[in-house]
Amino acid sequence: MRKLRPHFVYNKRQRNGVFCFMLLLVCIQVGYYLYVNRIQKIELDRNEVAYLNKKIDSLKLLRSVTKKRYPFNPNFITDEKGYALGMSVLEIDRLLAFRSDHKWVNSSREFQEVTKVSDSLLGVLSPLFLFPAKKKPRKTTSAKLRVYKSIVKKDINKTTALELRKVYGIGEKLSARIIKYRNRLGGFSEMSQLHEVYGLESKVVKEILKYYKVFEPPVLEKHNINTASFKEILSIVYMDYATTKLLFRYRDSVGELKNLEEIKKIQGFPIEKYHRIALYLRAE
Repeated sequence: MRKLRPHFVYNKRQRNGVFCFMLLLVCIQVGYYLYVNRIQKIELDRNEVAYLNKKIDSLKLLRSVTKKRYPFNPNFITDEKGYALGMSVLEIDRLLAFRSDHKWVNSSREFQEVTKVSDSLLGVLSPLFLFPAKKKPRKTTSAKLRVYKSIVKKDINKTTALELRKVYGIGEKLSARIIKYRNRLGGFSEMSQLHEVYGLESKVVKEILKYYKVFEPPVLEKHNINTASFKEILSIVYMDYATTKLLFRYRDSVGELKNLEEIKKIQGFPIEKYHRIALYLRAE
């Protein structure tokens, strides 16, 4: 033991040196442990990011597939569909005004002439247009010529449910539903409003257009947007609670609306319904 003792006896400088050496070893071990853990964490983060990117790409692909558009007849574009296709309110109004005179768009060029859409938008929409094939006139002899009675159209705002049932495709429920919606509107201002009747298909609307039209737009009660109550605005067919709340919040912020078109500036306001809502409002 005495021979080994000198090996374990140190002076103060030697003890400090051994302590510093041990402290250095501990620091190296801790640094190495932290470095390895960081590398592993970075690798895990990279794998997670790659997985999330792959997930996002698959969701984008799924979204593009579900948004596939199908061919349609542009003569029956409604406010909502036109807005979804990228048309402006003015362009939609031009088409609806053209159709209100029972005129038909028969080509992509005629569609652009009526709506004034840009060439770029027409290039996107025209491949989706589906126009009905024109029927070839039958060759008939003078003996087989038929005399057809000219159809005298009636005012859609004065017809009854019983008379509407004479139109092909309209039964008891649909005729009652049309009259009920007409009463809610205060009268049809445009024939295109028939597309808003629940359950009424476009082909049935086409049949109605053969026999009915709006001879005189109804005289609707217009609410002063600056003085009307919340309940009065909410009573408008095209207004819901959320939209009415947005309108009143904007009115409170500006104090008074000088022009009705100011409501188009309201964030979240359904611009595609503006020309319908405007039938029931005025700014004074």
